[in-house]
Amino acid sequence: MYSFLTGALIFILAPFAVQSQPVTLNADGPGNTYELINSVLAPGYNVVEHPECTGGHPSFDRHIVEVWDAELNANVFEFYSHVAEDNDRCINFDRQRVEIKTYDQSPANLIGTLGETITYKWRFRLAAGFKPSASFTHIHQIKPVNGDDANPLITLTPRKGTTNKMELIHNNVTKVAIVDLSLFTGVWVEATEVIKVGANGTYSMVIKRVSDDVTILSYSNSNIMTIRPDNDFIRPKWGIYRSLNNLGDLRDDSIRFNAFSIEEQPIVLPINLISFKTLLRGDKVDIIWTTATELNSKTFIVERSADGINFSAISSVVASANSNTAKHYQYTDANPPAGKNFYRLKMIDISGSFSYSAVAHVFLKENRISELFIYPNPVKDILQISMVNDLKIYTAVVTGADGKKVFSGSGTVVKIIEAINKDISMIKPGIYFINLLHSEISYRGRFIKN
Repeated sequence: MYSFLTGALIFILAPFAVQSQPVTLNADGPGNTYELINSVLAPGYNVVEHPECTGGHPSFDRHIVEVWDAELNANVFEFYSHVAEDNDRCINFDRQRVEIKTYDQSPANLIGTLGETITYKWRFRLAAGFKPSASFTHIHQIKPVNGDDANPLITLTPRKGTTNKMELIHNNVTKVAIVDLSLFTGVWVEATEVIKVGANGTYSMVIKRVSDDVTILSYSNSNIMTIRPDNDFIRPKWGIYRSLNNLGDLRDDSIRFNAFSIEEQPIVLPINLISFKTLLRGDKVDIIWTTATELNSKTFIVERSADGINFSAISSVVASANSNTAKHYQYTDANPPAGKNFYRLKMIDISGSFSYSAVAHVFLKENRISELFIYPNPVKDILQISMVNDLKIYTAVVTGADGKKVFSGSGTVVKIIEAINKDISMIKPGIYFINLLHSEISYRGRFIKN
């Protein structure tokens, strides 16, 4: 049977917050432009998408350079796109692309995950007489990554029409703001975009002229999809990405950019968790926690791990939603495996934001004596169990190392062995635990399935 080292781990916890410092990208003078951009947006990797490849436009050299801008009295980035020579990375030839981005190789504070609030700021200047496509000419995108990621979530797009317009588009379909493009050509403007990432997120975009601080585009929405359910994160892109469907509409063009800034706001989970503890009670583990206050809380997910790194959910507990008084919660893990077991809470609010508690652990020591023997061990096809009192009626449960049940039944030891062996050959290789219960006394053992 098992003997247990009883004890408790108690944590006093403050509201959880993560602070990220703003990251800025500014031109510093001609030369090594791609290297500068990469060093900020993804050190050691490449974030520049350009047509400089076989069959593209290598004779032009680099499509992003640093030039002196007299109006700002500073060095800035200039992005070039050429109608006849350029394409989309020698992959697509019906469009052109020269863009910079963050992506999965970027630091965590440069990509937007569920629940985070990110502020993007940048300055840009469309060349005087800038000619957009009637199809698309994206100069800024918010792209989702993995899952349903074919279409951008947000685009800022100059578009040819009877009067050329600047359009802010949500989910590649809905034009949420449209203003005259002439407000942007030949002048420096500054964009400020704030996104809270969520299925019911928030979004705002404000663009002002740098010279007089006059707002020329403004949009906000407090309940808008800013990530799709199966996406891992969102990321920004800036540059020129335009259609070649109507070449006569276009000319060799350029856009100047500078003063890129990405800043994540602190995540403060609206659950003030003041204690979290684990207690051994017989052969079970009680997980107990207390909150001082809750605001829009939804669910607590109880997770367990054998190594303190890889956790799996074993249960969920409904939260109190809103409370200004202490709330007490408890979940009992009725079948913890032998050895050290780590526990934590995943705390989720109604927006989908979540955070984790500290980790607590208990140790269940195995003491094999004559009551229970399992052989052969490891086992391939036929498992044998020997007990002193093998004629009694037992309730049996077999679980994997992840806590998932693979067998349950009741009867004498002989009947239980027969039932288990019907399925033993189909059980996946790994470590398994047997729990036999009779009259409130638990007998446990472990075997390895080859």
